Amino acid sequence: MQVTRPSVVSLRWRLEDAQGQLIDELAEPMEFLVGGDDLFTKVEEALEGQEAGFETALALQPEEAFGDYDSGLVCFESRSLFPEDVAPGMQFEGMPEGAVTEGMPDAIYTVTEVYPGHVVLDGNHPLAGIGLRMHLTLLDVRTATEEEVQAGSVGEPIFMVQTGAPPDEPLH
Repeated sequence: MQVTRPSVVSLRWRLEDAQGQLIDELAEPMEFLVGGDDLFTKVEEALEGQEAGFETALALQPEEAFGDYDSGLVCFESRSLFPEDVAPGMQFEGMPEGAVTEGMPDAIYTVTEVYPGHVVLDGNHPLAGIGLRMHLTLLDVRTATEEEVQAGSVGEPIFMVQTGAPPDEPLH
């Protein structure tokens, strides 16, 4: 079967930064919906029309992956708004209650620095602004179920990135 939209593909990959440093590796196959929200556009374009056994290497510019780094998503908030054990690498969904920074979007914020009086939060994805290399292997293709098409996803996270957060916490 060839990859078409919508279909579910089983993939294995190795993801590196532009210098060849390993970021993520799917040693075990994982399923993704082509034509939904699971994969980057450039990855979907490379897979379309292909069959099981297809292998490729892709170079993704930041705007084709997690976007450019936006310094406007970095802010400082009072240390008193955070748990006693706050540390770099911790992540919070949204801004803490009582935050004074206005206009920040709903996002996952990563603590990048902790000072006695304040904490630095970064709402960028940890891979924002980074060019990526992806070595991709297509293992299987199947027809997507109606539930998968409606959800726009097979329901598995795209990447597991080590940022100081618990090792199995997915980043979207």
